[in-house]
Amino acid sequence: MGTSKPKKATVRAVIQAPVEKVWKYWTEPEHITKWNQASDDWHAPRAENDLRVGGKFVTRMEAKDGSMGFDFGGTYDVVKLHEEISYTMGDGRKVEIIFTARGNETEVVETFDAEDIHPVEYQQAGWQSILDNFKKYTETH
Repeated sequence: MGTSKPKKATVRAVIQAPVEKVWKYWTEPEHITKWNQASDDWHAPRAENDLRVGGKFVTRMEAKDGSMGFDFGGTYDVVKLHEEISYTMGDGRKVEIIFTARGNETEVVETFDAEDIHPVEYQQAGWQSILDNFKKYTETH
């Protein structure tokens, strides 16, 4: 579709937990597998994370009925402890996550380049659903 800049979408949540816990649950594979799905009929059976600039991550996302699945991954461009994570996905799209500490709560704002196959609103809803799962998991564990 030419050289047009990708459309950006943003999702956000305020998690009732200090930034240290939020960061840990966002970045450690044993936690990632507990929250990284958009709906109850999907799950993330495996996650790997080399959290450093140039490091790679991959999370396996699958339908629980085994009908489909895919690996979601990328390479880290920015890692600032408790503040920011930015990465480039395998298809070249960029993602930036900002963590803002506010005492015992943390705002997480995730901005991503939308792909051009599905409507941006559809993608944003899926990413928001995953972020909402993260919020629920972090606040209850």
